Amino acid sequence: MTDNRNTILAVILSGLVLIAWQYFYNVPAMEKQRAQQQAQAELQKANPQPTASATPGTTPQQADGATQPSAAPGANQPAQPTVSRDAAIAATPRVKIDTPRIAGSISLKGGRIDDIALVQFRETVDPKSPPIILYSPSGTAEPYYAEFGWVPATGVTAKLPDAQTLWEQDGSGSLTPTTPVKLKWDNGEGLSFRRTISVDDHYLFSIKDEVSNVGNAPVTLYPFALISRHGTPHVSGYYILHEGLIGYLGDHGLQEYAYKKIDEAKKVDFKATNGWLGITDKYWASALLPDTNAQLQASFSSTLANNIRGYQTDYLLDPVTVAIGGTATANARLFAGAKEAGVVGVFPLAGLGGYNKELGLNHFDLLIDWGWFYFITKPMFLGLDFFYRFFGNFGISILLVTVIVKLLFFPLANKSYASMAKMKSIQPQLQALKERYPDDKVKQQQEMMEIYRKEKINPVAGCLPVVIQIPVFFSLYKVLFVTIEMRHAPFFGWIKDLSAPDPTNLFTLFGLLHYDPTTIPVFGHYLALGIWPIIMGITMWFQMKLNPTPPDPTQQIIFNWMPLIFTFMLAGFPAGLVIYWAWNNTLSVIQQSFIMRRNGVKVELFDNLKSTFARKAT
Repeated sequence: MTDNRNTILAVILSGLVLIAWQYFYNVPAMEKQRAQQQAQAELQKANPQPTASATPGTTPQQADGATQPSAAPGANQPAQPTVSRDAAIAATPRVKIDTPRIAGSISLKGGRIDDIALVQFRETVDPKSPPIILYSPSGTAEPYYAEFGWVPATGVTAKLPDAQTLWEQDGSGSLTPTTPVKLKWDNGEGLSFRRTISVDDHYLFSIKDEVSNVGNAPVTLYPFALISRHGTPHVSGYYILHEGLIGYLGDHGLQEYAYKKIDEAKKVDFKATNGWLGITDKYWASALLPDTNAQLQASFSSTLANNIRGYQTDYLLDPVTVAIGGTATANARLFAGAKEAGVVGVFPLAGLGGYNKELGLNHFDLLIDWGWFYFITKPMFLGLDFFYRFFGNFGISILLVTVIVKLLFFPLANKSYASMAKMKSIQPQLQALKERYPDDKVKQQQEMMEIYRKEKINPVAGCLPVVIQIPVFFSLYKVLFVTIEMRHAPFFGWIKDLSAPDPTNLFTLFGLLHYDPTTIPVFGHYLALGIWPIIMGITMWFQMKLNPTPPDPTQQIIFNWMPLIFTFMLAGFPAGLVIYWAWNNTLSVIQQSFIMRRNGVKVELFDNLKSTFARKAT
């Protein structure tokens, strides 16, 4: 039957897309992540590995007329064994950071911001698990920090603060949203430096550097800022997600360099106005946000020293000359935290303007990787976030957004299902054509098209409901995958994280057997069949059984096995996506049944179900 062929075609198309998605994205990423975890575990059992020197120098890009900056992190330095993060923090005097979202400290040695923990986000769904660590000092296994200061112009020999400089706190107390921290240092040669660091109640640091000259000659300096990260970071490994160096640099637009890409390029320079740049992970990011009118000499770079990779984003501003008895000032801003849509600034009109709107930044919302289909993905997130504000549950939001999507496409789906109903009503005529012209396929097709024209039937209409579902499916997948709002977002019952697969598993009898079938080679990743994927498979089976059993044996096999195949394929997808698919199938069965009845076509769902079990009984 033609309507069955159309449905099969649509299902096969969806299946091929899902298989390709699973094969090219999910499976390689899972294997890569598992290999990284295994390598890391083996590494921890071995002797501590050397890392970059505990006192790396800054590496801002050299400006015209500026002296050669100091060496890259670890360059020409003897390798040193790593120490624990707590030991590295305790080794230097510090100023505590205490905000509602950030805990950590500023090192007085070098004046670096190198200790940040995001206290509102935990490593697992357990609220007692450790907080997410963003920054760590040099000398640890994974150093990551931000640094600010001055680079001397050519011919300037004055001593400037560097990574070894021990700053003095002016006053006492911690850095909080209401109490900034003031640091000072004097070079003993006529230059005195002051630094004021403030922080808001989210993730924005503001740094004001001042230098006063009481010497006997003017001094020309370049303000700089950098973010440095040592060692190759662990990434999710998905091609649909950018992790690495990122920036929006004026006319250069969005610049994204994955770690492997910058390793090959070594260094990339930009001259731009109205830009920002930094390093991004899946959910977390660190970015330099200079004044939007500042002329930047920015760079992305990758260095290799002592077999340790170092990644850096930095910029130099225009030089300032500090006259005798004068003072020069440089301002910088640092974002270091979670990529929350409302904080970054995704939808100004929806009250989610965030830093992008408040600071007048240039497309700072692109710090979140919405993908090529952002025009679908961002509205999808906006809808989910809207309902979340009312119900406090993103699972309910998914159910409600699915209903709205069905309503939006109702006219098109209505025409499609109506056309399918008409196709069923003319099946006797089509069967009669086959009997009338058993050996003349051309005549059969001609007469069939004439019947379609007379009855105003679109023979490919059966594909539309499934085809429409594909972009919605992938936009929801993207939202579940990249937005931190979905991370560890619970539904009901056993679903504690909508962005992760259903944690239950049929092959462990839902927890009664204590082993992990997913570790089985080759096909182990398919042996994670939770309750929600099973529910999804049942709803899809119902949807298949809504149509009459096709007479062709091949079509029957496809109809019978497709729900089972989809069940296993979707088992490893985020639970939120599987819930959406199951709910969408349920709505489609209700909608199609209603339209079939309205068009005078018998709904054969229960008859087909009964015949299926009857055959099994026989």
